Amino acid sequence: MIILGIDPGLRTTGFGVIQKQGSKLRYIASGTIKSGEGDLPTRLKVILDGVGEVARTYNPDCAAIEQVFVNVNPQSTLLLGQARGAAICALVSADLSVAEYSPTQIKKAIVGTGRAVKAQMQEMVVRLLSMPGMPGTDAADALGIAICHAHSRETLTLIAGGTNATANGPLAGLRMRRGRLVG
Repeated sequence: MIILGIDPGLRTTGFGVIQKQGSKLRYIASGTIKSGEGDLPTRLKVILDGVGEVARTYNPDCAAIEQVFVNVNPQSTLLLGQARGAAICALVSADLSVAEYSPTQIKKAIVGTGRAVKAQMQEMVVRLLSMPGMPGTDAADALGIAICHAHSRETLTLIAGGTNATANGPLAGLRMRRGRLVG
């Protein structure tokens, strides 16, 4: 299974592509889409086109994206949400299912603590994917999102009652709340 992770940003959107075979993860590609300066609609189009091109190039089976967190400046949060929306539209246009994870969920899945800093995320992504070099922070975050989804996808399918679960299956009646299974 090939998974595309997206770390949305208005100036720089990170992407990471990994392959999951059984319990093994393999690095395929990562990078950034830079929207540059200019008016907002033009920058959103760069994100839409860039994410669409990545999806066409690597032909992933599914995608995951980071949820927007509310920061001190509401205007920045709104702009980030618009960049995220452009990325989601590109993923959905490529007929990909899109999972969403909070920054805390991603950090817990990769580093083991929800308060990890960027350098810790980068280092753990390099270790988990046996990468020869250090990716940039945006690309490392996107790879972390893809890794988080690789580890979470099967459990989420079971919770949703997918093909591996029955109405009386091991996770029947459970749901996710704040990153934890609850009854």
